[in-house]
Amino acid sequence: MVKIQHGALERERIQENIQLYSLLLPVLALLFVFCYIPMYGIVIAFQDYIPGSPFIGEGVKWVGLKHFIRFVRGEYFWRLIRNTLVLSGLNLAFGFTLPILFALLLDQLRSLNFRKFVQTASYMPYFISTVIVAGMVISFIDTNGIITSLLTIFGLEPMNYRLSKAAFPAIYTVTNVWKGFGFGSILYFATITSIDPQLYEAAKIDGANRFQQVLYITLPGIQRIIAINLIMAIGGILGTNSDLILLLYHPVTYEVADVIGTYVYRLGIVGGEYSYTAAVGLFMAVIGFALTFAANKVSNKLTDYGLW
Repeated sequence: MVKIQHGALERERIQENIQLYSLLLPVLALLFVFCYIPMYGIVIAFQDYIPGSPFIGEGVKWVGLKHFIRFVRGEYFWRLIRNTLVLSGLNLAFGFTLPILFALLLDQLRSLNFRKFVQTASYMPYFISTVIVAGMVISFIDTNGIITSLLTIFGLEPMNYRLSKAAFPAIYTVTNVWKGFGFGSILYFATITSIDPQLYEAAKIDGANRFQQVLYITLPGIQRIIAINLIMAIGGILGTNSDLILLLYHPVTYEVADVIGTYVYRLGIVGGEYSYTAAVGLFMAVIGFALTFAANKVSNKLTDYGLW
C-alpha cells in the first residue's frame, strides 16, 4: 500500500514538473549521441585496428590485452605516470584551493563596486583561448621576454625558461591556475552569498571576529560543494590539461612535461597507433573511475557528502 502511494506521488510530481523535465531532453540527447554512442569504439583497444575496417565482423584481428601490456611494460610508463601525478598534484594543490580562498576573501570586501571589478578581472583569463595564453607565456619566458627581464634584476641569468626542465612544472601550474581560478570561484562565491545572514549577525553578537565567522559559518556552508569538487578533481587526476602542456612543452622538456595525454596525442593522432592509444585511454578511464569511487566513499564517510 505504501509503495502504491509512493508511486502515485512520484507520477504526480513528474506530471506537475513535466515542462522542467522536458528541458533535460536536448542535454540527454547530446550526451547520448556524443558521449555514450562513441564508447562503442573502445573495442579497438583489444584489436589491431586498421582505419576504415569494421569494429566487429570478419577480418578483425583480436589481440586481447596486448596493447595494455605493451603500455605497462613500456620504457615510458613510469615517466608518464610520474609526470602526470606531479603536474596534476601541483594543479590540485593550488588550482583547487586558490578558488576557495579567493571566494572567501572576495566575500570580505565591503565595497560592492570594487568587488564586481575584482570578480570581472579574475574571470577574464578563463575566456582567453588556451592557444593565446600559451603564446603569451612562451613570449614572456623567452630569453628577451618580460618575465625573464624582471628575473635578471634579481641576479638570474637570462635564458629561455621554456627549455628548462626545472622550471616547467612551475610554468605549467602558474599558467593553469591563473587561467582558471577566477572562474572556478564562481560556484563557491554563489554558495557563500546564499548563507543565511542571520547566522553572521548571531555570531557577531556572540563576539566572533571575521576569521571565526569564516571558520565556523562560511566554510561549513560551502563544505558540500568543496567535497563534490574534490571528488571530481581526484577522479580526474590522470587527466591533466594536455592541451596547455602540448602548447608549452618542448622535446627538451619531455622528461618532466610528457604526460599520458600528450603521449596519446603523439602516438595516436600523429603516429596513427589507434588501437594502442585507445588502450591507454581506457586504462586512464578505469583508473579515474576507481579514484572517483574511492574518493566518494571516503567523502561520504568523513563528511556525509558525495556524488551518490
